[in-house]
Amino acid sequence: MYPAAMTAPAKNDDRAERLAAALRENLKRRKAQARAKQEGAKTGSQPAKSPSK
Repeated sequence: MYPAAMTAPAKNDDRAERLAAALRENLKRRKAQARAKQEGAKTGSQPAKSPSK
């Protein structure tokens, strides 16, 4: 069996990958919301409000 010191970096790498993926998805979602808001402003219509979490 490997010592704990050798297995810890793999756990941190997995966490870093999950965080990076979550940040990318969040950025995509925010950009899409900004585009939709901008398009709504161009056409003069009010975009529908999404329910808050």
